[in-house]
Amino acid sequence: MADGVKPRIKLPKTISAGDTITVKTLITHRMESGQRVNALGLRVPRSIIHRFHCAFEGETVVDMAVGPGVSTNPFFEFQFRVPGPGGLVFSWYDDDGAIYTERRDIAVS
Repeated sequence: MADGVKPRIKLPKTISAGDTITVKTLITHRMESGQRVNALGLRVPRSIIHRFHCAFEGETVVDMAVGPGVSTNPFFEFQFRVPGPGGLVFSWYDDDGAIYTERRDIAVS
């Protein structure tokens, strides 16, 4: 598990059933491509978030593969039509096998 990894999620403050909302996520992660060398000339091991997945009540909303070209602290933004109350589960998959998961419940007005 990488050090200092912190997922962040931003949703609108008020949501009604049927609204299309903008979901913003950012995860603090160093994202080493595996192509750099350190001061001793040794290759720095690859350590990236290679997959991002988001589901609403078990149904996939977004599922994307991420490559080594993505920046440090990857930011993802997407649109989502809210069918009703429920929970969004966000998962970031790391090369080292760690999965960072956050859940945000949506209460519709």
